[in-house]
Amino acid sequence: MTLLPPFSRFAPAAALGVLALPVLAGFAGTLLPAFGYLPAVGFTEFSLEPFRELVEEPGVGRSVWLSFQTGLLSTLVSVIIVAGFVAAWFGHNSFLAVRSLISPLLAVPHAAAALGLAFMIAPSGFLVRLISPELTGWDRPPDLLIVNDQNALALTAGLIVKEVPFLFLITMAALPQVPVRRSLRLTAGLGYGQLAGFLLVTWPMIYRQIRLGIFAVLAFASSVVDVSIILGPTIPSTLAVRLVEWMNDPDLSRRTVACAGACVQIAVTGALLLFWIVVERVCATIARVILANGHRFERDIFVRQCARAAMVTSAALVFAGLAMMAVWSFAGLWTYPDALPQNLNLRTWSRALPSLSGHVSTTLLIGVSATLLSIALVLGCLQRETEIGKNGTGRALYLLYLPLIIPQVGFLFGLQFLLVSGNADASLAALILVHMIFVLPYVFLSLAPPWRAQDRRYDRVALALGASQRKVFWRIRVPMLLRAILAAMAVGFAVSVAQYLPTLLVGAGRFSTVTTEAVALGTGGNRRVVGVYAFVQMLLPFVGFLLATIIPALLFRNRRAINLG
Repeated sequence: MTLLPPFSRFAPAAALGVLALPVLAGFAGTLLPAFGYLPAVGFTEFSLEPFRELVEEPGVGRSVWLSFQTGLLSTLVSVIIVAGFVAAWFGHNSFLAVRSLISPLLAVPHAAAALGLAFMIAPSGFLVRLISPELTGWDRPPDLLIVNDQNALALTAGLIVKEVPFLFLITMAALPQVPVRRSLRLTAGLGYGQLAGFLLVTWPMIYRQIRLGIFAVLAFASSVVDVSIILGPTIPSTLAVRLVEWMNDPDLSRRTVACAGACVQIAVTGALLLFWIVVERVCATIARVILANGHRFERDIFVRQCARAAMVTSAALVFAGLAMMAVWSFAGLWTYPDALPQNLNLRTWSRALPSLSGHVSTTLLIGVSATLLSIALVLGCLQRETEIGKNGTGRALYLLYLPLIIPQVGFLFGLQFLLVSGNADASLAALILVHMIFVLPYVFLSLAPPWRAQDRRYDRVALALGASQRKVFWRIRVPMLLRAILAAMAVGFAVSVAQYLPTLLVGAGRFSTVTTEAVALGTGGNRRVVGVYAFVQMLLPFVGFLLATIIPALLFRNRRAINLG
């Protein structure tokens, strides 16, 4: 007898179907038009014409390079910041303080963080206002291209400030699996400074645990669309942005070019992953040389201070940007170079509220539905894993990373074609299913560690007292893991809220969420309206995490001494 018969028996197959089938089918649906086969527009013979047209597109080589460059630089800098900070300050009060500061940033969608950063660094943004005209002499915004600069530096910075919290938190999840304190005592006894000892001995063990997560960051950064629209260059844009433009072109024949470009985008991401593997081996060789030469690097206080400053600065930029969005949403008259508005009012909110309520409702409906379905599948999968052992599902777990490592444009184009062919496009069910492709992996990765760490002796005691397997699940496991379950649901909901490209393509413009509207408004000039939508986009995931904290505290207020996951 199983705990959840027959659901747990079929949950792994259903979950893998949700993850693998749409991705593989979508990739096939992208590949065929890329080679000229798209019967819907009259192309019934295979050819290389789409690739020839792609090569002839002006600036396409520059777009490819921008995608590769931003993916590599943003990930490399993010990993350096996280590794440097954890190595420099693990076990200190600074580490605990920054961990508390960084953790809430996981709830901030990429688009909201990008808009907040734009509010900070724009020529008329808060940082320039803060020092003008006293230090700069500027009594009007300087004629500088900071946001949307041609070298994609603003885009790289926007990706860094959002990737650092994610990499930091998956590093925190990996730390308990590594003997950190014992390694630090060993290296300190050998005369190494904390930074060098951690990076040379402990970090390689941690890196093995988070490697797939870093690959997912590489793939995302090289193919991101919403952040590129807000912060990236425009002439030319990054490759992913141009692909979406071609996909939405009224000339349907341009879709074959978009699919050919999607294949190139997959190749770019693949090349980036291979290059990263080369970087890994180079770093490993350098570490072995340092160990062989016996350098101890005892005097590392300056580097440690720089590592802390980089981590705090990245978090402070996001928080300050979010605060600026909130202020702009309530701002009255706010002329340059005033650092703060002359007055605050609710005028912008009152004007935006009628349309905003509809976008919020759609976002909640899609996000809550995708999250509830995902948590049900994940619970079924974990229960099945408990029944048959982890070895029976170990290899299948790698499929969790399939939709995270393959660029979204690499399979969403083809998936859209398939949905159109089946008359299922622009339907709520299809949109929820597509959101689940991205929500389910994060829910599983959030819930699996606490599930596996749960003390099974509680189950055995309950069974020995005559409880049924079903009662053990609902009366023992679920209550003790309630906090972890709600936290995983909050993560899944935050992931759903942040989805821009799946909503844009599969929704076919009929389902407008807070995120799609915020990105669309982000290219405009009305900062007050942008501030309203970006603030709400940031607020929704925060509410989810707040509920995940409050509900267990209320339900178990009389059992605070019990470890509830």
